[in-house]
Amino acid sequence: MLNAPTEPLLEKSLIYIRNLGNCPPSYLNDPGRKDFFEVVWLKNENPLHALKDTDFESKGDWIYLIPPYRVHQLNKAGKNGELISFRRAILEDGDKEFLLDLFKIFNVQGEFSCLRLNEEEASGLSGIYKLLEKEYQQQDNGIIIVKALLKVFLLKLIQVKEQQFTVHDIHQKRVYEFLMLLESNYRQIRNTDFYAGKLGISSKRLNQILKEKLDKTGMQLIHDRMILEAKRHIIHSDLTIKEIAYDLGFSDRPYFSRFFKKQTGQTPEGFQKEAKEHIKSKFNTLV
Repeated sequence: MLNAPTEPLLEKSLIYIRNLGNCPPSYLNDPGRKDFFEVVWLKNENPLHALKDTDFESKGDWIYLIPPYRVHQLNKAGKNGELISFRRAILEDGDKEFLLDLFKIFNVQGEFSCLRLNEEEASGLSGIYKLLEKEYQQQDNGIIIVKALLKVFLLKLIQVKEQQFTVHDIHQKRVYEFLMLLESNYRQIRNTDFYAGKLGISSKRLNQILKEKLDKTGMQLIHDRMILEAKRHIIHSDLTIKEIAYDLGFSDRPYFSRFFKKQTGQTPEGFQKEAKEHIKSKFNTLV
């Protein structure tokens, strides 16, 4: 079911498309929203995250790729742009290479991924988006064309994302490769030597590159990824804190609690209470 321009019932929807200026609170506060991938396209806007490089004009076209079960939300209030939300189920299972590439760009930084579009990239995506939006609005049409156009749009995003991560310099490419390795191995392997070995460089050199590009060491990024997954479990799953600790490879709950507090400044129970209060307040912010 497409569930086109009427008020969203996300539990019955595979895809939801709206202009950000016309995105109702019923979508923002829908509990089913956690199951959706979100593409948020800000047009001629400032980004919603802090920039390390302030040498260029920050206002422009920005795409945020937000995976399901995110910890934080994106404040869309008053922004100019477009929103595409879709369930994993709308994608074809047979195209495993496409799915892998898609999951990589949505999870490359763990919580959300962002890219800035140049004029050529924005123009190319705009043409595809207009076709997708038009087909989505046609309630009598089947979902086949919508699925095909969504895949074309996402393939274009994959192309843009990979170019931005790999064409600038060899160090940027290594950062990308490290993040991909981390996403696949952080539960089992938590030492920088393993990742450096896979990249064919020393741990010292890997840390130098990561510090230069992301302002964090390899171990800090490994810990960040573990904390992100712990927070996702605490917010979105029914697991107890003890079960979450074991799922993430900790030998006991006290050890996990000490690790969590050291990294975040609060206990898992404190974060759980804060998250519940945050959800009740219905704030949709990126914090």
